[in-house]
Amino acid sequence: MNTKIIYFFKKIFAYVCELAREITQIMLESYDKELAEGRDKKAYRDKGTRGTSIKTVYGEVSYSRRVYRTENVEGQVEYIYLLDQAMQMDKIGLISTNLAEKIALTITESPYRVTSDIINETCGQSISAQGVWNLVQRLGERIDEEEMHAVHQMNADQAKGSKTIPVLFEEMDGVWLHMQDEHHKRMKKQEMKVFTMYEGWDAEKEKENRSTLVGKIMLAGMEDSNTFHEKREACIRQKYDVDEIGQRILNGDGGSWIKEPYDSDAIFQLDRYHIYQEILRKIKNKKAQKEIRSLLEEEKIEEMLEYIQTYATSVESPNEENKESKCARELLKYLENNKNGLLPYDKQGVKIPEPSEGLIYKHMGVQESQNCTVITMRMKHRRMRWSKAGANNLAKVLYRKENKELVNTIERYTDGLIFTLQMREVIEILSAAKAPKKDGKGNPYADRIRMHMPLLDAMQSASTKAAKRTTHEIAINMIAILQENMLVIKKNGKVPMIT
Repeated sequence: MNTKIIYFFKKIFAYVCELAREITQIMLESYDKELAEGRDKKAYRDKGTRGTSIKTVYGEVSYSRRVYRTENVEGQVEYIYLLDQAMQMDKIGLISTNLAEKIALTITESPYRVTSDIINETCGQSISAQGVWNLVQRLGERIDEEEMHAVHQMNADQAKGSKTIPVLFEEMDGVWLHMQDEHHKRMKKQEMKVFTMYEGWDAEKEKENRSTLVGKIMLAGMEDSNTFHEKREACIRQKYDVDEIGQRILNGDGGSWIKEPYDSDAIFQLDRYHIYQEILRKIKNKKAQKEIRSLLEEEKIEEMLEYIQTYATSVESPNEENKESKCARELLKYLENNKNGLLPYDKQGVKIPEPSEGLIYKHMGVQESQNCTVITMRMKHRRMRWSKAGANNLAKVLYRKENKELVNTIERYTDGLIFTLQMREVIEILSAAKAPKKDGKGNPYADRIRMHMPLLDAMQSASTKAAKRTTHEIAINMIAILQENMLVIKKNGKVPMIT
């Protein structure tokens, strides 16, 4: 590895981070000044400035903002920061959108301590494992609030779903987690509820032997069954006009918490994975296992139940340690309790609406795979134990990522940090004050930055979200490139080619 190049990159990285921090400080303080000048001076009495800081991908930015004395609607005296209110910094704390995104996306793959190390190594930032944990808790709580808001909308008949579809496939299952109390003392396992809905399978992808769900949306949490079902139904009604859904089909393991809320018009099918799992657990005789499975696959339900009954009788024993007969009868009871769902949904005598163009219908049973990739791989390894709140909050982050909604969710609950107020003036001030001159022939840094001026002018009429992102690129695009190059060098010991 070329140590000189590494040193060179590090120096550039440090310089750009410093430049970005200075830009951010000036922007924040300039915005605070503008808020001060435009405020109602009678309602908000200026009580001086207070220092604070905000964590970003390019380091911690220290700045000052004014505190004001005011009165609330009840006439009580309050002290507030107009800048904090304007940037909504009370949502998940003083942390930038980009850093929050990086932390949240990393935590879906890695433990809190590992995430902390990754952030510390790849950003000009220092954040502890506890700081990462705090962010996930606040983000999870905000997502939970959004879910409950959707429930309130549903109950008030204000759900906004309008899409109509012929069939809605729904699957539910539980994931059992090791738990602990607030003192890290072991507790009994608790079940996390997981829900997946989709419209069918992509017909074109199927031709390529790729099984792809269309319109997949997940939901997960540690709620009681009633609350979870309210959230599940609200989630559906946010997207679909439920009165116009041709047929709803539910696949589950037969648990009472899964089936009970559904009306008689919904088709229930017992999940085949759980059926086979119960056969293996309850029947030790390989020949009997094979016969039961064969009868099930041949859709000879009555014959299968009779066979299990006969088998249970045949293995009865006065020996109390022999549990074969008892286990067989437990299997029989399980299957009889879910008898109406033993046949696949398309074999239950109900006419299923034809799929829309581009869709096909297949056998259900995707929930176990969804559980594994979204929840289990992150939350059931390395002897992990969870508090109920901690598990619930991380689950919210995990399913939002799977739904491709996590970034948008984070943007709603972070300040965004960068905005367009007086950007031209800020850049010119910073360039003139901080950047070195080039032999009296102008400022190369200022010239480089001024290349963005036409874009900045256009941003004044752009959407707020787009403006934030575009402006932010001025400060962090180079940082992102340098970070990536540093990681490549660190991993391979080679300097990457920049094209």
